[in-house]
Amino acid sequence: MLAAALLVCLAAPAFFVLRAPWLGWLLLAAGIAVAVVADRTQGIAPWRVAGGAAPAGTGPSLARDLSLIALGLLVVSAIPLAAELDDAAMVRFTVALGGAVAVPYAVSRWAYRDRAVRFPWRGGGRWTAMQWGWLAAVLALGWFILPFYFVTSGVYRNWPVVDTPDLISRLFVGVGAVGIWDELFFICTVFALLLRHFPVAVANALQAIVFVSFLWELGYRAWGPVLTIPFALLQGWIFLRTRSLAYVVTVHLLFDAVVFLVLVHAHNPGAVPIFLV
Repeated sequence: MLAAALLVCLAAPAFFVLRAPWLGWLLLAAGIAVAVVADRTQGIAPWRVAGGAAPAGTGPSLARDLSLIALGLLVVSAIPLAAELDDAAMVRFTVALGGAVAVPYAVSRWAYRDRAVRFPWRGGGRWTAMQWGWLAAVLALGWFILPFYFVTSGVYRNWPVVDTPDLISRLFVGVGAVGIWDELFFICTVFALLLRHFPVAVANALQAIVFVSFLWELGYRAWGPVLTIPFALLQGWIFLRTRSLAYVVTVHLLFDAVVFLVLVHAHNPGAVPIFLV
């Protein structure tokens, strides 16, 4: 079972880091094939809906759940992910990233009829003092770490120059929208589906492979994985503890607010005089 999931998740670095679509397709196909064999050895018929509600067998179908992840990856990989702010690029991102969430959700709900993909907005109730404290810590850590990363590594150049009010507003919208999408796809779709089959640590590590690979192509390169790997793992853990999409999105948006300010600062020295670098 683990081999199947690993093959599917390794398609992400094939698509987004190596930029070898053919390798990504092969890994997805191999992963689904291994998952079908694993399902059948456990008496699960992957593609048959029993009684109109659930797959035949004793548990959720790994092949079906991995196929949902594969569908999302295929949709995202259909477009270049270089950060751009023109109208065509923003429409392209909207359609592709929206489709990567909508297609697995629709297939799960109406084709497989198992509602395996969900978006639990409120989760476990009111936020605790510790949760509010973590939000403040995210802002502080972002202020301290992100300028050093973006400026000293030069990765801010992976984003377009933003030197007009129109471009700055587009960057703000784009950074926030992608941040929300990250949680919808990597956490509520990929991580949640993997949790149906694997222990928390395994599922979280697998989703981090996908998460970090996407961020790499988006522009978080150089030593960016030193930051993005812990971030992806923490977001998975936080979601598991809170079961709140609202909370993980808030964490991500606060972090991305600092990313936005750092990018404006890096492209326009002195425009945001709040950073140490």
